[in-house]
Amino acid sequence: MKSIHEITRALVFEICVYFNIFILLMLQKDGDIDEDVRHRISAGWLKWRQASGILCDKRVPQKLKGKFYRTAIRPAILYGAECWPTKRRHVQQLSVAEMRMLRWFCGHTRRDRVRNEVIRDRVGVAPIEEKLTQHRLRWFGHVQRRPPEAPVRNGILELVDNVKRGRGRPKLTWDESVKRDLKDWNISKEIALDRSAWRLAINVPEP
Repeated sequence: MKSIHEITRALVFEICVYFNIFILLMLQKDGDIDEDVRHRISAGWLKWRQASGILCDKRVPQKLKGKFYRTAIRPAILYGAECWPTKRRHVQQLSVAEMRMLRWFCGHTRRDRVRNEVIRDRVGVAPIEEKLTQHRLRWFGHVQRRPPEAPVRNGILELVDNVKRGRGRPKLTWDESVKRDLKDWNISKEIALDRSAWRLAINVPEP
């Protein structure tokens, strides 16, 4: 009988081979994503430090700094996030890291009592929690449009038998996260079959 960790590794490998891509995910033995979230936040800060000379330069317009963040830093943080079954604490960690970065290159600290919405409007950056949901739903739409015999569809949308599960509350799954996203955003999953309509429904515009 295979463990959930072994099945997850096999599924990720199968997806990468099928689409000829390489995604580095920090898979924990307990099936959680804490290590991966911390790793992606660290990757975002690494990108930040590499560009700190520009981001901390007061002569550079804040909108331009925000565009650089959206282009180089946020993608590093959300790399592979479409596969995350995120809990509230994960979203909080991502949001705190993002706001620290945005406030820093705006020249503000929390003591200045400037609201997050004001900072985001200045730099033109949407909340990372909304972008995370957009990433996950975009991947869900892609999976939905694959033929039934596709490995990625079989691996994600079908239940896996013969899985050992420990005691206590079951781990949050990716499928449950998607259902929560669809409910929160009031979107029907049937729309996913129409690529253009789905892209419009899950779009998160920048301020």
